[in-house]
Amino acid sequence: MGSLETGLPLKRDLHLLRSSSEKSNNNNINVQRPPRSRFARLVLFKKIDYLQWICTVSVFFFFVFLFQMFFLPGSVVEQEKSEKIHNYGDLAFLKELDFGEDIKFEPSKLLAMFQKDAKEFNETVASRNLLGYGYRKPKLAVVFGDLSVDPYHILMVTVATSLREIGYEIEVFSLEDGPVGAVWRDIGLPLNVIATNETMKCTVDWLNYNGILVNSLKAVGVFSCLMQEPFRYVPLIWTIHEQILAARLRQYVSSGQNELVNNWRKIFSRATVVVFPNYIMPMAYSACDPGNYIVIPGSPAEAWEADKFLDLHKDNLHMKLEYGPDDFVVAIVGSQLMYKGLWLEHALILQALYPVFVDFQSAGNLNSHLKIIILTGELAGNYSRAVETIALNLRYPNETVKHVAVDGDTNDVLSTADLVIYGSFLEEQSFPYILQKAMCLGKPVIAPDLSMIRKYIDDRVNGYLFPKEDIRVLTQITLQMISNGKLSLLALNAASIGKITARNLMVSESKAEYISLLENILTFPSEVAVPGTAKEIPTKLKAEWQWHLFEAIANTHSQNKTQRILKFLDKLKDRTDQPRGTWEEVYRNARRTDRSLHERDEGELERTGQPLCIYEPYFGEGTWPFLHHTSLYRGLGLSTRGRRPGADDIDAPSRLPLLNNPYYRDVLGEHGAFFAIANRIDRIHRNAWIGFQSWRATARKVSLSKSAERSLLDAIESRRHGDSLYFWARLDTDPRNPLKQDFWSFCDAMNAGNCRFAFSVGS
Repeated sequence: MGSLETGLPLKRDLHLLRSSSEKSNNNNINVQRPPRSRFARLVLFKKIDYLQWICTVSVFFFFVFLFQMFFLPGSVVEQEKSEKIHNYGDLAFLKELDFGEDIKFEPSKLLAMFQKDAKEFNETVASRNLLGYGYRKPKLAVVFGDLSVDPYHILMVTVATSLREIGYEIEVFSLEDGPVGAVWRDIGLPLNVIATNETMKCTVDWLNYNGILVNSLKAVGVFSCLMQEPFRYVPLIWTIHEQILAARLRQYVSSGQNELVNNWRKIFSRATVVVFPNYIMPMAYSACDPGNYIVIPGSPAEAWEADKFLDLHKDNLHMKLEYGPDDFVVAIVGSQLMYKGLWLEHALILQALYPVFVDFQSAGNLNSHLKIIILTGELAGNYSRAVETIALNLRYPNETVKHVAVDGDTNDVLSTADLVIYGSFLEEQSFPYILQKAMCLGKPVIAPDLSMIRKYIDDRVNGYLFPKEDIRVLTQITLQMISNGKLSLLALNAASIGKITARNLMVSESKAEYISLLENILTFPSEVAVPGTAKEIPTKLKAEWQWHLFEAIANTHSQNKTQRILKFLDKLKDRTDQPRGTWEEVYRNARRTDRSLHERDEGELERTGQPLCIYEPYFGEGTWPFLHHTSLYRGLGLSTRGRRPGADDIDAPSRLPLLNNPYYRDVLGEHGAFFAIANRIDRIHRNAWIGFQSWRATARKVSLSKSAERSLLDAIESRRHGDSLYFWARLDTDPRNPLKQDFWSFCDAMNAGNCRFAFSVGS
């Protein structure tokens, strides 16, 4: 963070003093001096000691003077600054002051990773020089904690509709059902409510998706599955809107609950990218930052909250802050960042408003008074006293200027104000959220002519701008916006237009950033068609958030979002705090698990004498919920570490050591399981018939049904077809077979009537 304090390098000055004295001594080395007496030498040494002492004391008082001059309140420099403010001259010197221009959030590590991946991908494509045909769309999963009505669903519905328009296929998942489910179904996107339990078992094959977008803290339940093989490398974007966890993390750190903090760090590290809606939240979540944070500004949250607030508070709120109904209230707001130049900016704004205060006094209206609120975030307690001192020095009467520190909801203060002035000269990286909130509440705004503000505020159309180098313009604008102690018609018209502008602020930018992020983190196989870019989004979708889709359920009552998140975090904390038992119990359980890996279960005995054994290749703990537990099936683990405890599964790498190499294991896939079984098959397989079924067939709900298992066993035992090769598929769930035709009819329909003929000729 930038600072106005510039200390002088004491060490360097002493070195210069020392070097100069040494230089003078060296120059006198060759001069012949008469021999001194012992007394004379003693006096000379004492003189040198006195001189050093005097120099040291002088340097000390010199730096004390500098410290008092530059840093202490009431110093000469501050008096000069206050005189410049009081003289009200050209304020071009503000360009030389440090207002925190160097405060920026730059995801340097993430951007470097994007550039590296893009370079490697381009080099690989150039070396292969292959042509591919994309016959399917890239598929995304969008995951929510619940389907309650909130602005975050409006954001994601807007983004999802745009992604669909440029070629993405999207499927929505939620851990709980809710009213917003109707919205997702209305726009034609499939919705699945996935049940979760204490074991947090995987119920979805996430490998079907090229990327996953997880929204809100409450959806963190899916991370337990996504942190396991084979899902741990699926690209994951986690968007966090809530600051509640940041406060909890600070409590955990201060209380020494390192295990909870480490658990959250692992979760944050699993995400490919963590997205925040503003540049303050990455700082709030710094305790868990693994270097994958990024900011995508733009959200309907401010407009949504403003609408809700105005629906509940339709009366004059002046009395709530102890103001009269005819008082004219000006709110001075600013950046969320706290930096040293803040007090100076407030002093400048107050100085500019003093002529307005004098104009109110001379108007003679005893009921209408100018009141000023300086609204800041969480600051030290003595800042209110500093504001009072500045106001008194500028000749404001007592109780005219008030400092309010708000660390929560600012709607009360902003709704009380008649006019809102943005008093921060800091160049923001995005449009200030508090300025957008004021505009959404229908307040006329005045702001400095900064680049990010000028991008969205058209001067004298939906707001007013003033140059920060000439604070006198602020006085002129304020006087024009007030007429007879009330807002002028020009100010009211600007407020009305500004409210419309703020309602759909940064819609197109938000969509473009999400699309660009997906382009950077997703890599598509050759069969996937490359989606379009942000430029291809239809114009009708760029203009505004999808408010109209939520009109029917806008008034649906739901439990307070903050309270739901707090309960969820408490539940996770309680689960983490559960006792793990003594070391003896842990050791005993580990030995029991180790023994169970080498014991045959009842299924092995039941398989003896069976005509058929179906092997299910799998990799990682994430696939365990999709494996069968009956004697007809037997697991075939592609990795030794990911085998099921207590099950009589086959360790494929021990039968085919090539699978110990991750490269060959990934290249071969489930074919590696076939080779592992084929290698000396008589030692492991003693049944007449052998079958293979992927765990992914179970995940897609297209595996053998109970009736199909019986039919297959009957055909084998009766030797109905002799030595045959059986394939099975679920025709009743295939969307291409709406008439529920049998296999041969469906096969002929898909192959121009040649299916039955081809098989008969081959036989």
